[in-house]
Amino acid sequence: MALDGPTPLERFINGILPENPTYRQVLGMCPTLAVTNGMKEAMTMAGAVAFTLICANIVTSLIRGLLKPHLRILVFTLTIAAFVTVADRVLAAFMFEMSGKLGPYIPLIIVNCIIICRCEVCAAKQGVLAATADAVGQSIGFTLGLSSIAIVREIIGNGSLFGFTIIPEAYWPRWGIMLLPPGAFITLGLLMGGFNLLSARSAKKKKAVA
Repeated sequence: MALDGPTPLERFINGILPENPTYRQVLGMCPTLAVTNGMKEAMTMAGAVAFTLICANIVTSLIRGLLKPHLRILVFTLTIAAFVTVADRVLAAFMFEMSGKLGPYIPLIIVNCIIICRCEVCAAKQGVLAATADAVGQSIGFTLGLSSIAIVREIIGNGSLFGFTIIPEAYWPRWGIMLLPPGAFITLGLLMGGFNLLSARSAKKKKAVA
Protein backbone atom coordinates (compact mmCIF):
# COMPACT_ATOMS: atom_id res chain seq x y z
CA MET A 1 0.00 0.00 0.00
CA ALA A 2 1.26 3.48 -0.88
CA LEU A 3 2.26 5.67 2.02
CA ASP A 4 0.57 8.99 2.58
CA GLY A 5 2.26 11.83 0.74
CA PRO A 6 1.70 14.78 -1.57
CA THR A 7 -0.98 14.35 -4.22
CA PRO A 8 0.02 13.83 -7.89
CA LEU A 9 -0.83 17.49 -8.63
CA GLU A 10 1.29 18.67 -5.71
CA ARG A 11 4.15 16.46 -6.84
CA PHE A 12 3.92 17.89 -10.34
CA ILE A 13 3.80 21.55 -9.25
CA ASN A 14 6.53 21.16 -6.64
CA GLY A 15 8.96 19.74 -9.17
CA ILE A 16 8.79 22.78 -11.42
CA LEU A 17 9.70 25.61 -9.02
CA PRO A 18 9.26 24.92 -5.26
CA GLU A 19 11.54 21.85 -5.48
CA ASN A 20 13.35 22.76 -8.69
CA PRO A 21 16.24 20.28 -9.13
CA THR A 22 18.71 22.96 -10.23
CA TYR A 23 17.92 26.01 -8.14
CA ARG A 24 16.33 24.45 -5.05
CA GLN A 25 17.72 20.94 -4.61
CA VAL A 26 21.03 21.72 -6.37
CA LEU A 27 21.11 18.24 -7.93
CA GLY A 28 22.50 17.11 -11.28
CA MET A 29 25.18 19.78 -11.27
CA CYS A 30 27.55 17.79 -13.50
CA PRO A 31 25.41 18.01 -16.67
CA THR A 32 24.09 21.41 -15.61
CA LEU A 33 27.57 22.88 -15.77
CA ALA A 34 28.98 20.73 -18.57
CA VAL A 35 26.39 20.81 -21.36
CA THR A 36 24.80 24.26 -21.07
CA ASN A 37 27.11 26.12 -23.44
CA GLY A 38 24.42 25.70 -26.10
CA MET A 39 20.66 25.18 -26.19
CA LYS A 40 20.84 22.15 -28.48
CA GLU A 41 23.07 20.26 -26.08
CA ALA A 42 21.05 21.38 -23.05
CA MET A 43 17.71 20.32 -24.53
CA THR A 44 19.07 16.97 -25.67
CA MET A 45 20.37 16.28 -22.17
CA ALA A 46 17.09 17.42 -20.64
CA GLY A 47 15.19 15.06 -22.93
CA ALA A 48 17.41 12.11 -22.05
CA VAL A 49 17.06 12.81 -18.32
CA ALA A 50 13.29 13.25 -18.63
CA PHE A 51 12.91 9.93 -20.47
CA THR A 52 15.03 8.11 -17.89
CA LEU A 53 13.40 9.78 -14.89
CA ILE A 54 9.83 9.13 -16.01
CA CYS A 55 10.48 5.49 -16.94
CA ALA A 56 12.51 4.78 -13.79
CA ASN A 57 9.83 6.33 -11.54
CA ILE A 58 7.07 4.30 -13.16
CA VAL A 59 8.95 1.00 -12.91
CA THR A 60 10.07 1.70 -9.34
CA SER A 61 6.52 2.54 -8.31
CA LEU A 62 5.19 -0.66 -9.89
CA ILE A 63 7.65 -2.84 -7.98
CA ARG A 64 7.73 -0.82 -4.77
CA GLY A 65 6.06 -3.64 -2.84
CA LEU A 66 8.94 -5.96 -3.71
CA LEU A 67 11.77 -3.62 -2.75
CA LYS A 68 13.98 -4.67 0.14
CA PRO A 69 15.55 -1.86 2.24
CA HIS A 70 19.13 -3.10 1.81
CA LEU A 71 18.74 -3.63 -1.95
CA ARG A 72 16.67 -0.63 -2.99
CA ILE A 73 19.57 1.58 -4.16
CA LEU A 74 20.92 -1.30 -6.26
CA VAL A 75 17.50 -1.82 -7.81
CA PHE A 76 17.17 1.91 -8.49
CA THR A 77 20.58 1.99 -10.18
CA LEU A 78 19.93 -1.07 -12.35
CA THR A 79 16.53 0.30 -13.40
CA ILE A 80 18.01 3.67 -14.27
CA ALA A 81 20.91 2.06 -16.13
CA ALA A 82 18.53 0.12 -18.37
CA PHE A 83 16.75 3.26 -19.56
CA VAL A 84 19.97 5.26 -19.85
CA THR A 85 21.29 2.57 -22.18
CA VAL A 86 18.18 2.92 -24.34
CA ALA A 87 18.57 6.72 -24.46
CA ASP A 88 22.28 6.45 -25.24
CA ARG A 89 21.78 3.98 -28.08
CA VAL A 90 18.93 6.01 -29.60
CA LEU A 91 21.08 9.15 -29.57
CA ALA A 92 24.01 7.27 -31.11
CA ALA A 93 21.75 5.89 -33.84
CA PHE A 94 19.74 8.98 -34.76
CA MET A 95 21.75 11.95 -33.42
CA PHE A 96 25.31 10.75 -33.81
CA GLU A 97 26.93 14.19 -33.84
CA MET A 98 25.06 15.27 -30.72
CA SER A 99 25.88 11.98 -29.05
CA GLY A 100 29.55 12.72 -29.65
CA LYS A 101 29.24 16.23 -28.23
CA LEU A 102 27.60 15.02 -25.04
CA GLY A 103 30.18 12.25 -24.73
CA PRO A 104 30.21 10.57 -21.31
CA TYR A 105 27.49 12.77 -19.84
CA ILE A 106 24.67 10.59 -21.17
CA PRO A 107 26.01 7.40 -19.50
CA LEU A 108 26.59 9.45 -16.33
CA ILE A 109 22.81 9.92 -16.06
CA ILE A 110 22.95 6.54 -14.31
CA VAL A 111 24.35 8.23 -11.22
CA ASN A 112 22.35 11.46 -11.59
CA CYS A 113 21.19 12.34 -8.09
CA ILE A 114 17.89 13.76 -9.36
CA ILE A 115 16.71 10.39 -10.61
CA ILE A 116 17.92 8.36 -7.63
CA CYS A 117 16.41 10.95 -5.30
CA ARG A 118 12.98 10.80 -6.92
CA CYS A 119 12.98 7.01 -6.91
CA GLU A 120 13.72 7.07 -3.18
CA VAL A 121 11.54 10.02 -2.13
CA CYS A 122 8.46 9.40 -4.28
CA ALA A 123 8.35 6.36 -6.55
CA ALA A 124 9.28 3.83 -3.86
CA LYS A 125 6.54 5.15 -1.58
CA GLN A 126 3.60 6.20 -3.79
CA GLY A 127 1.50 4.92 -6.66
CA VAL A 128 2.18 5.16 -10.37
CA LEU A 129 0.13 8.33 -10.90
CA ALA A 130 1.99 10.26 -8.20
CA ALA A 131 5.34 8.87 -9.35
CA THR A 132 4.65 9.85 -12.96
CA ALA A 133 3.44 13.34 -12.00
CA ASP A 134 6.53 13.78 -9.84
CA ALA A 135 8.84 12.70 -12.67
CA VAL A 136 7.18 14.99 -15.20
CA GLY A 137 7.31 17.97 -12.82
CA GLN A 138 10.94 17.37 -11.94
CA SER A 139 11.78 16.94 -15.64
CA ILE A 140 10.18 20.27 -16.47
CA GLY A 141 12.04 21.87 -13.57
CA PHE A 142 15.34 20.41 -14.73
CA THR A 143 14.66 21.54 -18.29
CA LEU A 144 13.95 25.08 -17.06
CA GLY A 145 17.20 25.03 -15.12
CA LEU A 146 19.29 23.85 -18.06
CA SER A 147 17.60 26.11 -20.60
CA SER A 148 17.90 29.25 -18.46
CA ILE A 149 21.63 28.73 -18.07
CA ALA A 150 22.14 27.72 -21.71
CA ILE A 151 20.24 30.75 -23.04
CA VAL A 152 22.42 33.17 -21.08
CA ARG A 153 25.67 31.41 -21.96
CA GLU A 154 24.96 30.95 -25.67
CA ILE A 155 23.66 34.45 -26.27
CA ILE A 156 26.40 36.23 -24.34
CA GLY A 157 29.16 33.88 -25.45
CA ASN A 158 28.23 33.39 -29.09
CA GLY A 159 25.38 35.78 -29.91
CA SER A 160 23.26 32.83 -31.00
CA LEU A 161 20.39 30.61 -29.90
CA PHE A 162 20.06 26.98 -30.99
CA GLY A 163 23.07 27.67 -33.21
CA PHE A 164 21.39 30.50 -35.11
CA THR A 165 22.95 33.95 -34.85
CA ILE A 166 20.51 36.43 -33.31
CA ILE A 167 22.97 39.22 -32.46
CA PRO A 168 25.61 40.06 -35.10
CA GLU A 169 29.15 40.30 -33.78
CA ALA A 170 29.27 43.93 -34.87
CA TYR A 171 26.64 44.73 -32.24
CA TRP A 172 27.69 42.32 -29.52
CA PRO A 173 31.31 41.39 -28.73
CA ARG A 174 31.68 37.69 -28.03
CA TRP A 175 32.43 36.77 -24.44
CA GLY A 176 34.19 33.48 -25.07
CA ILE A 177 34.59 32.82 -21.36
CA MET A 178 30.84 32.21 -21.11
CA LEU A 179 31.23 29.10 -23.26
CA LEU A 180 33.97 27.76 -20.99
CA PRO A 181 33.65 26.17 -17.51
CA PRO A 182 34.08 29.51 -15.66
CA GLY A 183 31.09 30.86 -17.58
CA ALA A 184 28.98 27.96 -16.36
CA PHE A 185 29.80 28.67 -12.72
CA ILE A 186 29.27 32.42 -13.11
CA THR A 187 25.90 31.98 -14.82
CA LEU A 188 24.69 29.34 -12.37
CA GLY A 189 25.67 31.49 -9.39
CA LEU A 190 23.96 34.62 -10.70
CA LEU A 191 20.76 32.83 -11.73
CA MET A 192 20.59 30.86 -8.50
CA GLY A 193 21.05 34.07 -6.52
CA GLY A 194 18.28 35.74 -8.51
CA PHE A 195 15.97 32.75 -8.08
CA ASN A 196 16.52 32.66 -4.32
CA LEU A 197 16.00 36.43 -4.06
CA LEU A 198 12.67 36.25 -5.87
CA SER A 199 11.60 33.26 -3.78
CA ALA A 200 12.47 35.09 -0.56
CA ARG A 201 10.51 38.18 -1.62
CA SER A 202 7.52 36.05 -2.60
CA ALA A 203 7.57 34.24 0.74
CA LYS A 204 7.84 37.58 2.57
CA LYS A 205 4.82 38.96 0.71
CA LYS A 206 2.74 35.86 1.50
CA LYS A 207 3.71 36.13 5.15
CA ALA A 208 2.78 39.81 5.24
CA VAL A 209 -0.64 39.09 3.69
CA ALA A 210 -1.27 36.28 6.14
